[in-house]
Amino acid sequence: MSITPPESETLRRENQEARVARSRLRLSTRRSYEVWIGNYIVPEWGECPITSLQQPRPVQLWLNSLAPKLGSKSRREIQARLRNIIDYAQFAGYLPIERNPMELVRIPGSSKRTREPRSLTVEEFRRFLEHLDEPFRSIALVCGLLGLRISEGLALKWLDLNWLELEVKIERGIVAGNVDDVKTRASEKALHLSQELITVLKNWRQITEFSADDDWIFACPTMLGKKPWSYDTVRRRFMEAAREAGICWLGTHSMRHSFRSWLDGVGTNVTIQQKAMRHSNIGITMKYGDSDRGAIAQAQEKVSALVPAPEGMARERVPF
Repeated sequence: MSITPPESETLRRENQEARVARSRLRLSTRRSYEVWIGNYIVPEWGECPITSLQQPRPVQLWLNSLAPKLGSKSRREIQARLRNIIDYAQFAGYLPIERNPMELVRIPGSSKRTREPRSLTVEEFRRFLEHLDEPFRSIALVCGLLGLRISEGLALKWLDLNWLELEVKIERGIVAGNVDDVKTRASEKALHLSQELITVLKNWRQITEFSADDDWIFACPTMLGKKPWSYDTVRRRFMEAAREAGICWLGTHSMRHSFRSWLDGVGTNVTIQQKAMRHSNIGITMKYGDSDRGAIAQAQEKVSALVPAPEGMARERVPF
């Protein structure tokens, strides 16, 4: 995609500074952007002038043509990256500042989940743990009982643990072997360690050959401890254990979804749930987890008991 730079050297320098500032994204976000831009946008639009994106209909037809091999959510990601490109072109002065034409492109069904997030009941989680060997069992416990993202769990070092204060500091994530910042400022904080987790971590430290303060807690032996276990390996082992436990589907993020469900199940205030999940927005917290069906049934029974039965009608359970 060709963009003719302004003639002024000053403007070129300012635009370069703006580009650098806007490129300071988390590694995982940058990698995602690069995939969509490099694999789809550049091959299709790379030789076109930026003005070719001012008409939304050709973009709409192109995205529609991708439907056989890409789902609606993937096509929405491509649309979002195109919108970012237009935004920057307007910001840099290559296009007039006006409504972004990508807002007129529609991706039907893109707001619907193709697969609902999987939350485990406590019993399912116990069965799941029975089919995990170390260190994957400890990884599952740490992520599940602290509600960590897998990138945060794998990036823990022994020096992050404060045994006296019963806390662990969440200061970094690791993506594709590269250390990165945590997702948001709200994510960077110290979390309480229960006695159960203290026991799990102390037992693991006695077993692992990488127990120095500066070592990764879940260091990979095949990498000589220089890096933790990879996301792909953990994900594959989690899925194998889930199948063996009779659980139909499970991802690494299921530990975080399950944590929120368990918080809900023990009656935790939603505001406290948000802080425990380290979300910057409570609306994000509400999208996590899945309330236990038994708890929902009990809540419905309590609500029904508040309503007086019609006069002359006995309140009794109707058999089905």
